Amino acid sequence: MRKKIDKTIRVLDLQREKLDQVRARLERKDKHYFNKAVKALATHKKKKAIVYANEMAEVRKALKSINQTKLAIEQISLRLSTVKDIGDIVTTIAPATSILRTVRGNLSDVLPKADEQFGIITELLGSILFEAGQMGGLTINFSAANFEAEKILNKAEAQVEKEIKAQLPSVPSVVEKEEISL
Repeated sequence: MRKKIDKTIRVLDLQREKLDQVRARLERKDKHYFNKAVKALATHKKKKAIVYANEMAEVRKALKSINQTKLAIEQISLRLSTVKDIGDIVTTIAPATSILRTVRGNLSDVLPKADEQFGIITELLGSILFEAGQMGGLTINFSAANFEAEKILNKAEAQVEKEIKAQLPSVPSVVEKEEISL
């Protein structure tokens, strides 16, 4: 079972690294669109600025989703690293599996390639959970696991919101007030 946990941690870390790469690419796009919006406003091309601002909004949605997923992965990886006995395995993995199912659904639109990897991670965690239950004759309280998962996701979302606000410049105010009709 320890080997499966180690494998799961390695796969989670690999996904975290991939998410870091995508996040960096999207942050560059956000800066690019911001600069374009500022230049468009400086040359009195409001409609062009609005187009760039709309793209920035989409990029930021993707960034938020990626940052939430990355934070959840980091928390799951840390929890798996600190597992000490069978009881801890069950109380750690049940919420982790629930979290991964949730972030997998959120991320599948942004990063379709990651969906398959998250499916593999979820299967690995499910397998570990099954083995832990078989070995210890334990029953798993999924409502408690889902409550724990919800707490972790809410904490991750709050952290991501805070980080995004701190890292990214705000959209120029003229662009925020106008909408383009296509």
